[in-house]
Amino acid sequence: MVIDPARVRDAYQECERITREQARNFSYGIRLLPGPKRRALSAVYAFARRVDDIGDGDLPQEEKLRHLKQARAEVRAADRDAPDPVLVALADAAERLPVPLEAFDELIDGCEADVRGVHYRTFDELLHYCRCVAGSIGRLSLGVFGTDDPDTAGPRADALGVALQLTNILRDVREDLLNGRVYLPAEDLDAFGVRLSADEDLVDTPQAWDRLVRFQADRAERWYVEGLRLLPMLDRRSRACCASMAGIYHHLLHRIAADPRSAMRQRTSLSGWRKAGVAARSLAGMTP
Repeated sequence: MVIDPARVRDAYQECERITREQARNFSYGIRLLPGPKRRALSAVYAFARRVDDIGDGDLPQEEKLRHLKQARAEVRAADRDAPDPVLVALADAAERLPVPLEAFDELIDGCEADVRGVHYRTFDELLHYCRCVAGSIGRLSLGVFGTDDPDTAGPRADALGVALQLTNILRDVREDLLNGRVYLPAEDLDAFGVRLSADEDLVDTPQAWDRLVRFQADRAERWYVEGLRLLPMLDRRSRACCASMAGIYHHLLHRIAADPRSAMRQRTSLSGWRKAGVAARSLAGMTP
């Protein structure tokens, strides 16, 4: 097969455009990578974003599932001669770096669970979901970053993905609840006496809610401790990228734990200058 370098270049540029415009948190870290790795991680993000957009879109359930099935087939067959620029970039990235494209199967599994409205009875059930939708991205990212010890680094990348997803669940609890999605394990809601409902107040036991959120935040913190052990295993630029992404979410978790009821009022976020500050400190070699 004769590869057109200009076509591959344009494909990466499209992925970088998608990442720049839509990756509100990850783009700060991705910018810290050298060109080849930055382009490869942008390709990973662009396809992951496509999968997420299918799951979060307005299509009927069966249409979403059909589109996800199609996305699964497309990424499995990705090559540099594909008509889709994102698939071209992904295929090229996987040729140049050990990017495990099969991990997208797990991401799609998790998105299918979202579409079907799966709820989680236990934390172990939720953990499986987190590993599908976020641990998979950790392993894909590790393929871009590179490491001398993948057997040790892989589980740490997975753990960091779980930490970020647990943070996402707390950050987005209001939005998810209003859309009929509950990710907090039913056993935890019962244990803390919290009853969620999509009415004006969303939760009728504020003090119990505070205790539940702090319990979940402590759980996420333990996954950060394990996941951040990945950082010393990466080269400096990859370490800065990973530390920046993780640092932004770690800051979010601390803010949510400090004021649990804020998550029920609005989605917790960091300002652009604060995100940039985390990225700058990461590039300077500081831990998040």
